[in-house]
Amino acid sequence: MDSEINRQKALIAQIRSLAFAVNDLALYLDTHPCDQNALRCHADYAEQLEDLRALYQKEYGPLSIYAPMENGWEWIESPWPWERGGV
Repeated sequence: MDSEINRQKALIAQIRSLAFAVNDLALYLDTHPCDQNALRCHADYAEQLEDLRALYQKEYGPLSIYAPMENGWEWIESPWPWERGGV
């Protein structure tokens, strides 16, 4: 059980780190739109972020109300933030 919680926390940490990197690179690209290295990094990180979000949502449920939900309104099926035990 603890290893599953640790895995979930690690996955969230990776998602947050990649989201920060994608956002930060986007801000940089606003002033340096021709930086090919930054463009490649942004595209690579954005793809990794999309993959990790999909993996997380498949295993643990939606990350936000914008996540696609195929089995009804799954948002209320997951534990609420105060029920997650700090995850």
